[in-house]
Amino acid sequence: MIRGFWHVSFTVRDLDAAVKWYTEVLGLEFVRGQVQQNEYTSKLVAFPEAHLKVAQLRVPGQTIPLSRHHIELVEYVHPRGEDIPLDTNRNGVGHWAFMVDDIHAEFERMKKLGVQFKADAPIPIEQGVNKGGYAIYFSDPDGITLELLQPPP
Repeated sequence: MIRGFWHVSFTVRDLDAAVKWYTEVLGLEFVRGQVQQNEYTSKLVAFPEAHLKVAQLRVPGQTIPLSRHHIELVEYVHPRGEDIPLDTNRNGVGHWAFMVDDIHAEFERMKKLGVQFKADAPIPIEQGVNKGGYAIYFSDPDGITLELLQPPP
């Protein structure tokens, strides 16, 4: 049986640039980085002679899981992957939602930093369990969809 949640992960083009963006724009904390270029990693990812650069991040102020991180970013140095369409309606494409207290203030702050949002302003949630809250999708520098969500009062 599954007994817990370890982390979520996205593959990125340039790990250093991604870590800079996720820490400076989103305010995540850098936990640690590592290079994985060994037999274990090659077996795990099923690519012979795999060479990965990995960074582990966490949401500040949140309960720290056993793994000490929440989010993992991975750059495949070898074999290098190619970009794929990341439209959210494609099977297998995911997104992460980050909870905020004041979505309008975060929207304005991030917009000034050049973040590309998928709507002109946060969207009021008019139905479902989050009715009364707000949400908006945006993209990271690799085109990965992320979401800000302000829960209902």
